[in-house]
Amino acid sequence: MPLLAIILLAVNLIFAPHNPYDEKDSAFECGFHSFLGQNRTQFSISFFIFALLFLLFDLEILLVYPYVVSAYANGVYGLTIMLVFFLALTLGFAFELGKNALKIESRQTYTLHSNYIKINKIVGKPAKV
Repeated sequence: MPLLAIILLAVNLIFAPHNPYDEKDSAFECGFHSFLGQNRTQFSISFFIFALLFLLFDLEILLVYPYVVSAYANGVYGLTIMLVFFLALTLGFAFELGKNALKIESRQTYTLHSNYIKINKIVGKPAKV
């Protein structure tokens, strides 16, 4: 079996077209292209924190699922453990909200309200405040 894999890899290396260029060797940055050799654009750490928090709350489902499957067999003790677990999650979520961990700063220069007023002036409708 390993011999078949080696033969297929060799056939691929021999017959596959090879067209190397810089774009293939560079790292893929979610569709962002470097313009005139500039460095990467700044990436807000808020996105990383948001992803980590999402991962933690997503893992909560994995921890709750076994309880849901065996809820009848667990009894009052299992229910108490789950309520304590949900209380800890709720307190953690309240702490995140208090620390503004879920808030992502915007680089937008105009607010939606000012854009709404500008559009209404162009169209000719009176702006509602």
